[in-house]
Amino acid sequence: MAINIIICDDSRMARNQLARCLPADWEVEIHFAEDGQHCLEVIAQVSPILVFLDLNMPILDGYETLEEINARDIELDVIVVSGDIQPDAQARVTGLGAIDFVKKPISKEKMAQTLERHGLYTQHEVVEEPENQAENSLLELNNKDTFLDACQEVANVAMGRAGDSLARLLDVFVKLPVPRVNHIELSELAMALQFSEHHETVSSICQGFIGPGISGEALTIFNDSSFENIAKLMKYEGHIDDHVQLELLMDISNILVGACLQGFSDQLDVNLSQGHPVVLGQHVSIPQIIQGNKRWKKTLSIEINYKIENYEGVDCDLLLLFTDDCLEDLKQRISFIM
Repeated sequence: MAINIIICDDSRMARNQLARCLPADWEVEIHFAEDGQHCLEVIAQVSPILVFLDLNMPILDGYETLEEINARDIELDVIVVSGDIQPDAQARVTGLGAIDFVKKPISKEKMAQTLERHGLYTQHEVVEEPENQAENSLLELNNKDTFLDACQEVANVAMGRAGDSLARLLDVFVKLPVPRVNHIELSELAMALQFSEHHETVSSICQGFIGPGISGEALTIFNDSSFENIAKLMKYEGHIDDHVQLELLMDISNILVGACLQGFSDQLDVNLSQGHPVVLGQHVSIPQIIQGNKRWKKTLSIEINYKIENYEGVDCDLLLLFTDDCLEDLKQRISFIM
């Protein structure tokens, strides 16, 4: 008799990926949830024995969902599957009752091992791999919403690696958002940024990146009020002038951009080379930074806003801008991992 399980993730691509990693001979009825609140509603309906839970979601994130499961005394197992690989994130979810933490993307082998370790599944036979679904996935990616969702999930994994690198450098917990993905005119970008809604002046560095069929720019943007706290976290005790601010910006940018692009490279099986960092401006407005780039008209933008727990003044945006002419190559590469 099939048992009920739930896969909870705000990304359709991530939900489908995880479902395909489940053992083919495991008798389960799979239910999907798009966020933590939806997950609680589905739990009430189907009484599952197991929930696969993402952390970075809108409405109710993974931490809040675990807290609510505990508050309601719901008896079930939770395995967190997340791109947020900070050691503190793993400790927090196990402290909230999750039986395991698995980093994205998960493989069939890792899935089987995890389920067997917790007595949820025993493999009886070797199941043949399904046929490659890349061609069907490529057709799905021609739908704009599906493509943007897939880009968001790839960015989510890459974001987690960059956040982990920053957390280890500064010995802090980095609060990770849901990446914001848009395919828009470059002239519309400043208005679309979440970051620009809250800060008047910023400082920014740009690093170009390029690989086979893929190119773009990575912008690291700090609100100017962040530098005092960043200097404390970096254990800098001298006077914080423009030169020091630029050094701090360079250090953080190298970490975030390098780790994030490596996350993209690993997932898409492409080598992305970084260019030399260029200062776009200090103590300027968001529109001044964006308008300075006139090399193309339209872009696929991925915005990741990093915040540091207990340091409310620290606010950093990592903005990845992919040129419009590389989108077909992106679709091809993403189709192999959907």
